[in-house]
Amino acid sequence: MRILELSFKLLTLFGCWRPESWTSLHKRILYYVYSSIMILILYTFMLSQLMDIILIVDNADDFTDNVFVFVPIVITCIKILLINILMKKPCKPLESTEMKIFHKFDTSVQINTQRYTCLALLTCVFIVLTSLSANFKQRKLTYRAWLPFDYSSTTLFFLMYIHQIISLVAAGLLNIACDTLICGLLVHICCQLEILAYRLKKIIFYTDILRDCILQHYYIFKLAILINVKFRLTMTIQFTMSMFVVCFTLYQLNNTTTKAKYIEMIMYMICMLTQIFIYCWCGNEVKLKSRQLIDDIFEMEWLTLDESMKKSLIIIMKRAVTPIQITSGYIFPMNLESFMSLLKTSYSTYNLLQQMK
Repeated sequence: MRILELSFKLLTLFGCWRPESWTSLHKRILYYVYSSIMILILYTFMLSQLMDIILIVDNADDFTDNVFVFVPIVITCIKILLINILMKKPCKPLESTEMKIFHKFDTSVQINTQRYTCLALLTCVFIVLTSLSANFKQRKLTYRAWLPFDYSSTTLFFLMYIHQIISLVAAGLLNIACDTLICGLLVHICCQLEILAYRLKKIIFYTDILRDCILQHYYIFKLAILINVKFRLTMTIQFTMSMFVVCFTLYQLNNTTTKAKYIEMIMYMICMLTQIFIYCWCGNEVKLKSRQLIDDIFEMEWLTLDESMKKSLIIIMKRAVTPIQITSGYIFPMNLESFMSLLKTSYSTYNLLQQMK
């Protein structure tokens, strides 16, 4: 049984997660070389855009034209630099009801990952087709970039054009893989809390499972803390940069003159809003689910239990009084209120840019 299978497949496809079956030396070397090439492509694309901002950009329109693509590329590169707990006892689902709960949550993760992937691929395909019809014939690259050589020759232009297209697709799908991996882990925390609530209701008949329930509750909080610690930089940068990306995309929409470019910007905006929304929605669900555990315990026939078991339940309840809160940099909670705040801040920044213009 493997969780978040599609996310790991995407990470494997773009050089960030070596397949478990590739244990031989020559396969590990081969994957290491492939991984290095993919990272080099993304980082050189990011560097070319950064140098364009530093050396060439001299007005607000050119700056926003570059930044709204440059920022997601930076986020992707940071995610590259940056479960087994869920598949071991006591968290591992054991009986049929627990397996149903597990598959319900895992299926929802897979479906959302597929939808998110389709949305991003559709956006990438539209961007590529628009670029081929508008830019390729005029010998213009898809995105602004500074290059330390003259790429006017057919061969060099074609290579640089392909370089940007590969970077675009790789960055988009790597972002999806990282986002769905983090958010998938949050969904599986909700899954574990629901399995725990189911097991607690059974202690009336099977008192020996209470120890495992306490241990499972400890592992759930441990996993939540681990996610907060390991991904706090990623989530902080994602949350902060998304605000600027939404703002600059709004600015670009206001200055767009062609219908194809307008549709491209709309699709790009939907992808960016979806990206930050899934973080906030999953963080919100974890908080609600962890808070609900107290109600689940109260609904049990706990009066029939002995004093020792009642004290154990009180310990679980006291810990559940403070719900699990996924935060961005230990400051901003990842919930629906934060999502609305981000939209308001993005719009305020957009209005400021309009006034400056």
